[in-house]
Amino acid sequence: MDRIRQVTELIEPTLRDMGFELVRVLVSGGQRPTLQIMVERGDHAPTTLDHCAEVSHAVSALLDVADPLPGGYRLEVTSPGIDRPLVRRADYERFAGFEARLETELPIDGRRRFRGRLLGLAGDQVRLALPEGEQSIPLDAIKKAKLVLTDDLLAAAQMERRS
Repeated sequence: MDRIRQVTELIEPTLRDMGFELVRVLVSGGQRPTLQIMVERGDHAPTTLDHCAEVSHAVSALLDVADPLPGGYRLEVTSPGIDRPLVRRADYERFAGFEARLETELPIDGRRRFRGRLLGLAGDQVRLALPEGEQSIPLDAIKKAKLVLTDDLLAAAQMERRS
């Protein structure tokens, strides 16, 4: 079992019980790697620094006992932010209508980078409105994806905070 999946399976039930959703687990760096745990509140309200500290304490205790990462590492608990990465299937539906940047592993129609308005999912295809027309990109071909910080996205974040 790889490290990321092991960490995910270890912490996800606790995060769910605490009212959080796991967005992403990422290990980066060399000698002393960073284990990044990205979370958001289950009700999609803003995630505060206090929330991240609360998650950090709970996750740290789980990781200390299970020790899924050999050697030392730095734990970093973050929120996804406004221009968040798109990681889960549900992200592509939830953020339909907003602008996103996607990068694929291999070229699709001669290109690997796409920027356009998310139109949601059609089966296992991410639908994207580009200036030259609609493009479907296989979900499993996407290497990286994130929302683009636009006035529309900022306005939606402001409205969400007021709710």
